[in-house]
Amino acid sequence: HGTVDGLLRDRRFGRENPAPADRAAHQAAFWAVEDHSMLEAEPPRHTRLRGQVLRSFTSRRIAGMADELRILARDLASGLPDGPFDLLDAFCRPLPVRVIARLLGVPEDDAGQLLGWSNRMVQMYQAARTIEQEAEAAGAASEFSAYIEAALDRRARHPDASLLSHLLRAEAEGALSRAEIASTAILLLNAGHEATVHTLGNAVQALLRNGLWPAEPTEALVEELIRIDPPLHLFTRYALEDVTVLGHDFRRGDQVGLLLAAACHDPAAYDEPERLQPGRFPAAPSHAAFGAGIHFCLGAPLARMEIREALRALGERRPALRIAETPRYAPVFHFHGLERLVVEG
Repeated sequence: HGTVDGLLRDRRFGRENPAPADRAAHQAAFWAVEDHSMLEAEPPRHTRLRGQVLRSFTSRRIAGMADELRILARDLASGLPDGPFDLLDAFCRPLPVRVIARLLGVPEDDAGQLLGWSNRMVQMYQAARTIEQEAEAAGAASEFSAYIEAALDRRARHPDASLLSHLLRAEAEGALSRAEIASTAILLLNAGHEATVHTLGNAVQALLRNGLWPAEPTEALVEELIRIDPPLHLFTRYALEDVTVLGHDFRRGDQVGLLLAAACHDPAAYDEPERLQPGRFPAAPSHAAFGAGIHFCLGAPLARMEIREALRALGERRPALRIAETPRYAPVFHFHGLERLVVEG
């Protein structure tokens, strides 16, 4: 826990590769988006990009979404099937993508299309990806970019309180480029959707397996559910200079994988880390599931609220929920979540 937290905060390590390898031509459309992402940037560019988005991710703005998020979660929970069904497809995936669509200011009816692009793009984060998957990710990035460009044109003609309208105002002030706006919108959808889907599925599974369903989703319980089964295996950093840390010599450009789940299960930080303890927080150290340092997840307040309202709505509508089929984790490199979560009741 201490090592991961320390390296996430250590400014001698960063997300930008100081010695990037050559890229294949068929990946070009993907990198045309990714190279403008704040997730891969370092100061001063990261500071500028993140600052503009944070102006729309204020605590007041997130809190103001609570009522509509609660209604949305209850509507989805009320429409769940009676027999065995996959909770991921029926509830965990639709909820966050519709929330992000509302935040961005794009039609919720486009959620399925947005999910398709997101799923194809995140294939680039897999360790054993194929050339075909890389081509699919590049194609999705190109199509997604064109979609965002069209949405920006609509918002330019009809500005509103959406994040896209805010980013357009930043462009007019010279604070952001059009490519940075498109990349930011795609990042928010991909990161905000994928991680929340896995967090929610993992959380429901943990509550059901521990005999705690339904449970009142207090802030402490939500933190513990995120800690015990975080949605990302790891986050990576590059050494930005030659540096020695904890007796290990890093050369400039060396990459280090920071194992978030290992940090969240460190017995030096958490008593009985494998046991779900709803009252562990706030006394326990902050977990690493959202990262730390300048790249700390800017959507963390929204993600926490989504998990809280989703669990409350499911608990109210389906108090007898139970696992109907043994869950299996998806064999993917970056994200940590279930392939399916078949439940009934």
